[in-house]
Amino acid sequence: MLTLVPTPIGNLEDISLRALNTLLEAELIFCEDTRVTKKLLNLLGEKNNLDFSNKEYKSFHSHNENQVLKTLSNETFTKNVVYVSDAGMPCVSDPGATLVDFCIQNDIKYDVLPGANAVLTAYAMSGFTNTTFSFHGFLAHKGSERSSKLDAILNDDKLAILYESPHRLLKLLEELAKKDENRTIFLVKEISKLHQKTYKDKTLALYELFKSENIRGEWVVVIEPIQKTGEALSIKDIEDLDLAPKVKAKLLAKMTGRKTKEIYQELM
Repeated sequence: MLTLVPTPIGNLEDISLRALNTLLEAELIFCEDTRVTKKLLNLLGEKNNLDFSNKEYKSFHSHNENQVLKTLSNETFTKNVVYVSDAGMPCVSDPGATLVDFCIQNDIKYDVLPGANAVLTAYAMSGFTNTTFSFHGFLAHKGSERSSKLDAILNDDKLAILYESPHRLLKLLEELAKKDENRTIFLVKEISKLHQKTYKDKTLALYELFKSENIRGEWVVVIEPIQKTGEALSIKDIEDLDLAPKVKAKLLAKMTGRKTKEIYQELM
């Protein structure tokens, strides 16, 4: 069996009893970085008087996952197998998804434990009342891909959540301020850590502030969605419009996915 175990994103006390028990019972631990995981288990062992020795560790990350998957079989998972990323929930802007898919494709039992997650924590901290959001992980560092993604985010009617490095946060705020200086942004750094801090203001105000602010640390950015006015047209609205049958058929085909010719014949 495979169990995906979320690890603390800052505060060691965020580890759950269930996660500790699962790690204790693990025989094989796949991890994003074996050094980071060994250090974490050493700290957890000292803090909770637990013994995490005699574990087998194997590296599993974005650069070697395809090679590692080729070495796996159903026999591998007759052991208690655990996967952990360096911090937080596996598969959420972290490796692990291909391992889960391997289990699905090979009918191997697996489970995912609930736990620390920067995306949902930032969403709850933001104070935005929107009930839908999109998560974008880390944006491309530069170029048209980055610019077009920001345009899409700013024109979306869903709250947008993304990660940003301290080296590019000021650049991000500058880009957002140029595109929409009055859009409200929520920022949180170092979630659950000693220097956790939050900010919420218009993009231009935040950009001016951060020219002289300490930007070190891990950042989550929550961007207010566009406020769309009016209601979307329904199929009934299109049907009631005084339009030529061919035009109406094309519009209905786009909305329903049906063939234009088929709808046109019905209209006639």
